[in-house]
Order: sequence, then C-alpha cells, then structure tokens
Amino acid sequence: MKMRIQYKKKQVNLNLYLGLLWLVNGIIQTVRNENVDLFDYFWFLISGIYLLIYFYQKKEKYLTLENGFIKQNWPYGKKMNLNEIKRIRHFAGEYILKSELKKMKINIQLVNEESLLELKTELKKLDVEWT
Repeated sequence: MKMRIQYKKKQVNLNLYLGLLWLVNGIIQTVRNENVDLFDYFWFLISGIYLLIYFYQKKEKYLTLENGFIKQNWPYGKKMNLNEIKRIRHFAGEYILKSELKKMKINIQLVNEESLLELKTELKKLDVEWT
C-alpha cells in the first residue's frame, strides 16, 4: 500500500505567490531601468526557483510510506525502514524518527491536516517508544 503525505496547501501556494511576486518585480525592474545590468535579471532567477519549488511540491508529496519504508520526497531526502525505527519523539513541531544508525525529522507544520492524521495512525501501529 502506498500512502502519500501531502504538504499543506498554504505552504505550496506561498511558493507560487512568492514566485509570481518576484517575476512581476523582475519585469518592472527591467522595463523601468534604462541601463539593465546583470543584477536586474536576478529577480527572474529567484522567481524561477520559487516556481520550481511550487511545481515540485505540487507533483511530489512531502512523504511516501510504501513497502515498509518512509521516504522524504525532496532531492537527497532520507529513507528509513519502518521496522528499524526504535523511538519517535514529538518535539517543537517535528516528529523525530530514530533508529540505531539514522535519524529523520518530519516537520508536521508542513503536513496537510488529513495527511497528518494518516501519518499518526501509521506511526502508532509501530511498536516503538514515544517520547
């Protein structure tokens, strides 16, 4: 069974709004200035980065639980075997999953409320220590 834990819509939309804001700012800067220099194109770079993050978060969800693994869906995201988790700590808006060799932090403030309930349910099924 594959479970995908989604980002909050507010978080995803924030990246869209910031990307569009920087895009508009870049257009204004390049049109308004008579002598356009390299720095004026910096706004387009910032805009592109935020828009890429928006589309990535829209396509890929925050976490995936599949085949006994939990994986963070971002470049270089961590992956843990659910059977290896020894302790789960809830601290400062994060779940910290610990095994003998690895540690994974899940920022629950980024997680959609419905998905957070699903995640809690799946984590409660594990026979681990909660602190």
